[in-house]
Amino acid sequence: MKTINDINFSGKRALIRVDFNVPLDKSFAVTDDNRIRATVPTIRKILKDGGSAVLMSHLGRPKDGPEEKYSLKHTIKKTEELLGCPVKFAGDCIGDEAYKLSAALKPGEVLILENLRFYKEEEKGDLTFAEKLSKHGDIYVNDAFGTAHRAHASTTIVAQFFKEKCAGFVMAAELDNAKKVIEKADKPFTAIMGGAKISDKILIIENLLDKVNNLIIGGGMAYTFFKAMGGNIGNSLVETDKLDLAKELIQKAKTKGVDLLLPIDSVVADKFAADANTDIAMNTSIKDGWMGLDIGPQASEVFKKTVESSKTILWNGPMGVFEMPKFASGTKAVADAVVKATSNGAFSLIGGGDSAAAVNQFGYNEKVSYVSTGGGALLEYFEGKVLPGVKALE
Repeated sequence: MKTINDINFSGKRALIRVDFNVPLDKSFAVTDDNRIRATVPTIRKILKDGGSAVLMSHLGRPKDGPEEKYSLKHTIKKTEELLGCPVKFAGDCIGDEAYKLSAALKPGEVLILENLRFYKEEEKGDLTFAEKLSKHGDIYVNDAFGTAHRAHASTTIVAQFFKEKCAGFVMAAELDNAKKVIEKADKPFTAIMGGAKISDKILIIENLLDKVNNLIIGGGMAYTFFKAMGGNIGNSLVETDKLDLAKELIQKAKTKGVDLLLPIDSVVADKFAADANTDIAMNTSIKDGWMGLDIGPQASEVFKKTVESSKTILWNGPMGVFEMPKFASGTKAVADAVVKATSNGAFSLIGGGDSAAAVNQFGYNEKVSYVSTGGGALLEYFEGKVLPGVKALE
């Protein structure tokens, strides 16, 4: 697969699939610019070569055609600020007006196309729609790793209409860092899995059992394991249809010599709310009417020791409801341990989604080895699946 460094963009229009699916506030200002910031080096490389850039992305989940709150025009100001140059906007992603704007681009100029998902054909991977998009550029660049697991028109299908195509810096870095963990991990290798449900993580856990030395389980999914082992988990989150699976995973870890660490205790609450009454309870004996919303102090200590002695760390999913300060200490303790291990020479990969949000919230972005921009795509990569957006570039 070619990367952006293999191509000279002088006099060429690059059609770049970026991931500008960013959060906006009520006044439509961008509240987290990480995804836009990540793609700036790719755009700058093209402009520096003497090329022009046509950016296409989705934003949110519009239901029936154009909606003001999902317009990509809201990203222009932030993109101009980060790039340090003016950015033009096309009020549609296909059609005569949009084609006129992209055809008239001079070297060093940037154009953002309107939200691709204003057309149902985008998510359907429609061939005709992809061909229409392809008219905006001479070279196709995919820099949207976060959507690489979707066979959409702009992420996958459009690539077949280009002789020259390549991965942008974000896409290339994501794949390099993922490969480092999955193929060349220094031991001990610890995977930290959090989040609400086992069902979201079954495939990745099974795939990792062949690769890791330690598997730490936190977050809501831990209670399904305790319930499976006969514990009383009160009103904690549980997937009753996954109890047998939890037992199987415990057995598989034993068979493969993997140290499976479950949280000994929890911070429990009498309701799911920021102002709930809280207590500490062992995870085998949570009282009825109470629910675990964070790992407890003992679990935090055990997890910290394991993480700090690791050489490779993959973290996907928080340890509790970290958005509420009362239930953030477990996630913070794990983040602190990942930072400490990294400063001692470990390689740490933070797997997008909530884990990335937590690392951002604690201000640790620069203190870990790599923060992935693609939650779902990274998970599917670690599950051993072929990502259509990556395959289309090969």
